[in-house]
Amino acid sequence: MGNKGNVRSLIRMLINRINEDDLSGLSAQLAYYFLLSLFPLLIVLFTLIPYIPISQEDMLGMIRKFAPVETSKFIEKTIKEIMSHRSGGLLSFGIIGTIWSASNGINAIVRAFNKAYNVAESRSFLVARGMAILLTLAMIFVFLLALILPVFGRQIGVFIFSQFGYTDQFIKLWNTLSIALSALILFVVFTGLYWIAPNVKLRCRSAFPGAAFATFGWMISSLGFSFYVANFSNYSLTYGSIGAIIVLMIWLYISAFIMILGGEINAFYSEKKRSNC
Repeated sequence: MGNKGNVRSLIRMLINRINEDDLSGLSAQLAYYFLLSLFPLLIVLFTLIPYIPISQEDMLGMIRKFAPVETSKFIEKTIKEIMSHRSGGLLSFGIIGTIWSASNGINAIVRAFNKAYNVAESRSFLVARGMAILLTLAMIFVFLLALILPVFGRQIGVFIFSQFGYTDQFIKLWNTLSIALSALILFVVFTGLYWIAPNVKLRCRSAFPGAAFATFGWMISSLGFSFYVANFSNYSLTYGSIGAIIVLMIWLYISAFIMILGGEINAFYSEKKRSNC
């Protein structure tokens, strides 16, 4: 009975917070900042490709896994155009500016989480921006790890299982394991964001409920939206050449909404814990 009561309380709180904190408006703002920071972040990742043992196709494959088809094609085309005109090394001022731009998305997330906890940002501009840049770099590292591990894991697994003649069976098993690995990496990313970003002292485990919700909610909604766009909707007929941008914005909006809801869930449990003390 107690667990059912907690779930009902959580649902009532989320419904109230959606209206009180204007989650739809915040999600729209966050989607806008995500759009501005998406390509700078991808540029950093693609600039690092010559220095790491993965290919451009591997990186694009990760985007295709979750993004709607029109969105992934638009991102792929845009990135290739940008990268074809870029010059200079990894340590150029260009990449420093790119990381600064990419951190704008993290900065927007910090503001959204602070609103969920009903706290003001008391950290100085330099501290807040420095944290956003460090979180951006950490996310870049985690995403690169998410790409490298599956590539090497598949190669090692195929080699070992081929010695016993079970290559096909391993590939089927790996396709299942790769989904679980993606979920685990997303959970780590969301846990770090929910733990560090808010201007509140939190324990790492207090970020787990929101991180779990955001991980599975984002994966399910992304796959569901991709399926809907591919089978039941044609945004190109409605919006013409900007259809891919519309799909991208809707996908970013859904992602932002789920991320903010995860922060609200963590804030709910944090308030509940303080009231029980």
